Amino acid sequence: MLLIILTKKLFRIIAAILIVAAVVVALQNGKWLLKVIYPIHYRDIIEVYAEEYNVDPYLVAAIMRNESKFNPNALSRREAKGLMQIAPITGSWAAERLPIENYREEMLYGPDLNIRIGCWYLNILHKEFDNNLELIIAAYNAGNGNVSGWLENPEYSRDGETLDEIPFKETKIYLQKVLRDYKVYRWLYSN
Repeated sequence: MLLIILTKKLFRIIAAILIVAAVVVALQNGKWLLKVIYPIHYRDIIEVYAEEYNVDPYLVAAIMRNESKFNPNALSRREAKGLMQIAPITGSWAAERLPIENYREEMLYGPDLNIRIGCWYLNILHKEFDNNLELIIAAYNAGNGNVSGWLENPEYSRDGETLDEIPFKETKIYLQKVLRDYKVYRWLYSN
């Protein structure tokens, strides 16, 4: 009987040690699981255009995750297309400015062009909003005209430089999600 009691206690001790060891290993190597939840698809393309247009590749990944879940065939109810959900008007504008020969709206489904235009546009927003990350992300979702208007309205901005309130619920939620994902991507993938 004493042998059975000792065997049970020994088994519990060994089980507890194994559980603690598993938790320690999981915490030390937990990034692999988060990388499954937070992948960076099209990383090679993102890095090329993020460098060319001087934007953070992790911000691009966070935007793509929220805009399309990395689906190159994504189409919004407002006709925004592809990985970074480029609106038709933004695609046409970019085609003129970059320039893109023989541009057609369907080309926005191509990962290379979509990411290129998205990074180009983020660069423009960086300049327009003086590298203010929250304004850039809000403008990517709601449009730079809306954000500029909100900054001029004391109901939404006391100082004209930061937003105290975002009147679009979708943009408010989008901003929170992209900022969260941006932090996760930087933590997971930066050296």
